[in-house]
Amino acid sequence: MSPGGPASLDDGDGKGALRAALSGLTTRGRSFLAAGVAAAVCAYVLGQADLLRVGLLLAALPLVCVVVLVRTRYRVTGTRRLSPSRVSSGTEARVHLRMENVSRLPTGLLMLQDRVPYVLGPRPRFVLDRVEAGGRREVSYRVRSDLRGRYPLGPLQLRLSDPFGMCELTRSFSAYDTLVVIPRSEPLPPVRLAGEASGYGEGRQRSLALAGDDDVIPRGYRHGDDLRRVHWRSTARYGELMVRREEQPQRARCTVLLDTRRIAYQGAGPDSAFEWAVSGAASTLVHMLERGFAVRLLTDDGNAVPSEGEGGFAGSTQESADSAGLMMDTLAVVDHSEGGGLSRAYDVLRGGNEGLLIAFFGDLDEEQAAVAARMRQRSGGAVAFVLDSTAWGLDDVPSAGADAAFERRLRLLRESGWTAVAVAPGTGLARYWQQVAGHPGGTTRSAAVGGTTGGTTGFSGGWS
Repeated sequence: MSPGGPASLDDGDGKGALRAALSGLTTRGRSFLAAGVAAAVCAYVLGQADLLRVGLLLAALPLVCVVVLVRTRYRVTGTRRLSPSRVSSGTEARVHLRMENVSRLPTGLLMLQDRVPYVLGPRPRFVLDRVEAGGRREVSYRVRSDLRGRYPLGPLQLRLSDPFGMCELTRSFSAYDTLVVIPRSEPLPPVRLAGEASGYGEGRQRSLALAGDDDVIPRGYRHGDDLRRVHWRSTARYGELMVRREEQPQRARCTVLLDTRRIAYQGAGPDSAFEWAVSGAASTLVHMLERGFAVRLLTDDGNAVPSEGEGGFAGSTQESADSAGLMMDTLAVVDHSEGGGLSRAYDVLRGGNEGLLIAFFGDLDEEQAAVAARMRQRSGGAVAFVLDSTAWGLDDVPSAGADAAFERRLRLLRESGWTAVAVAPGTGLARYWQQVAGHPGGTTRSAAVGGTTGGTTGFSGGWS
């Protein structure tokens, strides 16, 4: 729950407050004031005392309302709560507002309005009738966005009016909240990918398994230790019960590489190739974390999330939940990069064995395909989902030359050891995920996925 802070309906004194209240005159109040002045002028010209009394009454009514509102001593506090504060695109979130009158006087008629970006829906407005001293009112509204991003909610505004509708005063809270709309992710089947080691340690060498009996580093016995792990030689040496050190399983790693180059994608909007790649990366991150992998997100410009921790990877433990949320928040706001190559990402990957590499590439030219091929040398297994710009572009009929060039680049990736598949519009990641499962690097062809040589036709279905 985010406090909006107290909003005083009497903040501002003296001439400044009076000028603000006069500027808050409604059309009705201005009309009464103008009619009163006109009647007074006519009464003076015509010498009609009764008309002068009417004019003074008409002009005085809105001014009296202004003075009453200026001297109002209401103090109202407001809080806002998002449920939830992070949602997937296309999913609704509910915003709960609570207003509390902390003054000793009941309020008059209040209009409550919250500022909301247009992509989340219409601006919500509520009318709150008299709120007693110490009383509270709660209202709520729903927001929904098909576009990922970070959207500010607030500040909250209160509008107070007099019973005659002559004047309105507006007060704003200072606090606002942020709704994070993350990419839509789909559940992936629990299959074993090419070159994949299981989540804990089987894909890594463990020095303890290769150590001889004399190389065992013992530790003191702890309550609950298995007596079969007692190391008698060390026990005799140290004079206390010693046990063999437990074998510490190391979490297998997975790097999800997202190509964000602007020149690699065509089109825009929720159904564009770039949004498919972002959603695919989100689905992969969630799936691999659930399977026990230590995961990180890497973009073509070399930025890795998380940047700290054990090797910059986030696990599935409670301590790593913040890092996993950070990766999803990063995908919520990721945009096209202006870079033209994948060399920065390659520099990050060539630092050592990064385990399983799952990449989402846009259009690759010959040079970038060669860079991507070299990335395979630094990973235990590599799967590439390549989005063909000729299929995702604006042209209805791709040229034969473009198809041939795309196939050559796919062949280069496969020959270097990638399990590379072409991604066509209108098909969810789960279908491709099932197809690449269990295939050795470089043996998966487009025909295995879509039944065509180019991988751009023959698909059906949609997001699951």
